[in-house]
Amino acid sequence: MTDYDVLRVFCGPSGGYGNELGVVRDGSLLPGRDERQAFAAKLGFSETVFVDDPERGVIDIYTPTLRLPFAGHPCVGTAWLLDLPELVTPAGVVGARQDGEFSWIEARPEWAPPRTLRQYATAAEVDALVVPSPGERSEMGVPPDEVRGRVYAWAWEDESAGRISARAFPGRIDERGVSRSSGAGACTGGIEEDEATGAAALLLTARLGRALNIRQGAGSQILTAPQPEGWVEVGGRVFLER
Repeated sequence: MTDYDVLRVFCGPSGGYGNELGVVRDGSLLPGRDERQAFAAKLGFSETVFVDDPERGVIDIYTPTLRLPFAGHPCVGTAWLLDLPELVTPAGVVGARQDGEFSWIEARPEWAPPRTLRQYATAAEVDALVVPSPGERSEMGVPPDEVRGRVYAWAWEDESAGRISARAFPGRIDERGVSRSSGAGACTGGIEEDEATGAAALLLTARLGRALNIRQGAGSQILTAPQPEGWVEVGGRVFLER
């Protein structure tokens, strides 16, 4: 078995919750895309990162079925693990910084997979949503073909303070016509709801144009802040599980 680290990214204030991430620090152990894809499928995390250059921060991101040019929680977690000022992804160079208990990245909204950002009137409505069946989003008032079913449901908890309650239902129909889901909106199969979604938080911040404090899922926390020239910062707590 190839050595890898397991992180939890976007943890709550007490250190719980967050989204798991696998990181292979020595990407040369699995140089081929097919090898990486198979290993990511074997681990089963929503994303697995392969580090190709630990000094420059060159990384390669995979779901169990797809290679991604960019994803939020993999970049936040890997930046924390490697303690670098930037990461190099196929989408572009991601800025990174550490600020106390939070790890931050700076990325562009257009790098994130598109999805439906569906606002609800109250946080209680978001909390009460039923997880839709795979490929079905009509029970949330979203047409099944809208952004291939990727839904980020949100509501203000305190608009003046920028506090939001959110849940992510990342199901979609992949290129092979199979109903799948994942933390970054790509296809992993088996994830009905994503506990913490950095890419969706990035898109919501760009839409609203203000800093946000997002409580997602059962208790994860994501912080965001718009930056000049269309960039957005996304930050959260990261813990090493193994």
